[in-house]
Amino acid sequence: MPDEIYRQARIHAAEQGTSVSALVAAHLRSLSGLDTELARLAALQRRTFESVKEFSAGDRLDRDAVHERALS
Repeated sequence: MPDEIYRQARIHAAEQGTSVSALVAAHLRSLSGLDTELARLAALQRRTFESVKEFSAGDRLDRDAVHERALS
């Protein structure tokens, strides 16, 4: 790690009343939480896609029909 980054980390840790090791540990814990959240969202997306049984974009209204409905 470059000395300047480590120096800034030590300053930040001191301002927070903690150690660089504790900051690194907290960051690593947050990364694992992020991975867990991304996995949860991916599973939700997969279940959602699987639950959509019938979808066709071909039966949508064309632009003119949409504008006609809006004016009616």
